[in-house]
Amino acid sequence: MNNKFSPEIQAEINDIISKIQNWKNFFNYKIEFYFDGWAIFLREKNAYPRYITIFKSYKTRTFSIKSFEVYLKDFQKEEFKELYSIDNISTKNDLLKELKDIIYGKDLIQEASKLYNNTFLN
Repeated sequence: MNNKFSPEIQAEINDIISKIQNWKNFFNYKIEFYFDGWAIFLREKNAYPRYITIFKSYKTRTFSIKSFEVYLKDFQKEEFKELYSIDNISTKNDLLKELKDIIYGKDLIQEASKLYNNTFLN
């Protein structure tokens, strides 16, 4: 099992971060390491932000992405509503393709379609 200090994991994270730099004007990012894996958190820079979380487990070697809508409860505490989730992404290229689709609104279109009885998906 690799840990957060292994050169392979650091290279993988650095490669993903370099690709994310394309959207640096739209997102802030933060990297966190856990006992069982690592995560990159992207927070959209606007009045109604989204959080996009990329997670990779040290054991399974697959990625997962989750997208969340952020809103304020009583104008004080941030609350999150999951918009989109995908697990078992096996390659970095598939991860970056899925991330790009989410950044360009795949998660928002799916959520809007659920609210309006799949009108937008026809």
